[in-house]
Amino acid sequence: MATPPRARPTGRAASRDRHGRGLRSSAAGPHLPFLRTRVDLFDDIVAQTAQYLKELWPDELEDVTFEIAGLPSGRPERSFERWHVDAIRRTVTLYRLPIERLARTRESRQAVDAEWDHRVLVEGYVFRAVGDLMGKDPWDLAPDRYRQ
Repeated sequence: MATPPRARPTGRAASRDRHGRGLRSSAAGPHLPFLRTRVDLFDDIVAQTAQYLKELWPDELEDVTFEIAGLPSGRPERSFERWHVDAIRRTVTLYRLPIERLARTRESRQAVDAEWDHRVLVEGYVFRAVGDLMGKDPWDLAPDRYRQ
């Protein structure tokens, strides 16, 4: 199966280049791949979930663009929004830091199911944002997604 296209990150540097010296080498040496960061993991989960929803709803989500940003621009009035939907431009923007940092979950890095819990958390916000765009309940988008 081909890997789904990555969601487009916005407002983030493509690579880390401190003081013009180029990329730092891997802590484990040049023969091992770079470690996956939380940012990469978040981008991958959003891209995979977006691709899944586009396969389920091809006509409704054909021209929808998914973007990822760290924080919403401007000052928060009461709380940070987790996503923004622009129905005219057909754009869904997910904000990584409010989603990951302000969620109340039992997630812990030492927990056995921490990666699964994180995936479900991020997917839930993608489903809510798409439901907001389409005017549907998020549970109606993929009713068999979490059934076993």
